[in-house]
Amino acid sequence: MDALSFYNSDLFKWVILPILIFVARLIDVSLGTLRIIFVSHGLKYIAPIVGFVEINIWLLAIGQIMQNLNNLVCSLAYASGFAMGAFFGMLIEEKLSIGMVMVRVICKHDASELIKSLQGADYGVTTHDAEGVKGPVKIIFAVIRREDLHDILDRIHKIHPHAFYSVEDVRSVGEAMFPYHQHKLLQWHRKGK
Repeated sequence: MDALSFYNSDLFKWVILPILIFVARLIDVSLGTLRIIFVSHGLKYIAPIVGFVEINIWLLAIGQIMQNLNNLVCSLAYASGFAMGAFFGMLIEEKLSIGMVMVRVICKHDASELIKSLQGADYGVTTHDAEGVKGPVKIIFAVIRREDLHDILDRIHKIHPHAFYSVEDVRSVGEAMFPYHQHKLLQWHRKGK
């Protein structure tokens, strides 16, 4: 079987082509999700490279869809690839743990053990006495690398399992105190700073 007859076969049109479209869409949407995350975290040298690869894969996928408008399986593969690409893009971003977050913890009871634990791990901690609905509370603020979030949350759950906490993305940070280690992507981006 030569290449042209294989390309025109039912196996290619109804099975292989939809699989290729699905995979292309999964990859390009995953890359698109990462590109947006890189832009929002100021990784201006990585985002354009990812965007270049993303758009080339998308052009290949949309080109095949336009040539096969009468093939419902290709259209379903395109939509499925989009959905799965968004999901996988978020999973990849979660694993990369790019950027900074602010953790805010509100403790109703004595927070000194939690504060000592965080400071002992070299996290910069700011505390504030405040008044809650049911009386005095201690508010603890810490701006940390996203990759350290799991460690901080473990400490909160072990020491103050019923404490209220929230986590917010932080766009940029001035002077701060972090445990010594840098994320690989941030090392390249922040070189010389």
